[in-house]
Amino acid sequence: MKAAVVTFPGSNCDRDLAVAFEGAGFEVARVWHKDTELPGGVDVVGIPGGFSFGDYLRCGAIAAQSPIGRAIRAHADRGGFVLGICNGFQVITEMGLLPGALMRNATLKFLCRTVTLRVATTDSAYTSGYAKGQALQIPIAHHDGNYTIDAEGLARLQGEGRIAFTYEQNPNGSAADIAGVLSENRRVLGMMPHPERATDGALGSEDGRPLFAALMGGMALA
Repeated sequence: MKAAVVTFPGSNCDRDLAVAFEGAGFEVARVWHKDTELPGGVDVVGIPGGFSFGDYLRCGAIAAQSPIGRAIRAHADRGGFVLGICNGFQVITEMGLLPGALMRNATLKFLCRTVTLRVATTDSAYTSGYAKGQALQIPIAHHDGNYTIDAEGLARLQGEGRIAFTYEQNPNGSAADIAGVLSENRRVLGMMPHPERATDGALGSEDGRPLFAALMGGMALA
């Protein structure tokens, strides 16, 4: 399986994400935001964390208009997998691949610590390696991670089982404690916490590793 990791000016987790994919057995291609096409044979596109374009205008808003954006949208439209983490979640939300918006943290402060997540659904290639309700120790590092969506949209996410992860103790004010959401076809996942920073015990947690392993296995069966 082949993963493409996209780098924007200001990305700072692109190498971490590439290493996490490689650790799960993916062949990884690196893509610059000014490229207009994804490499051939890509199965999953990873949009990493960081501060793309300095978070000017709105976090992810400029990156969403980069030349590579059209190819990412086309990849998602034809059923390809897309994983957006932290700033990547902001980017793919700005692209319209997921509903809602990421707003300033309720505390108005940058948050950087390990939090406890709960697995809200196992019905996706990303989460099938966990047990429903399982507690995960995953780092966060964001200033605009307050997931906001209207009541109708939230009810739809809940009714369709598209909330992937929730915070056990909400750090940022996100609606319904949401930490990650899935697209309608469950092949696009956006999440604020950083599973790629939790794939090695030397870094304090390996709870992110099953996400990448399950994704590899899920795509092999898709």
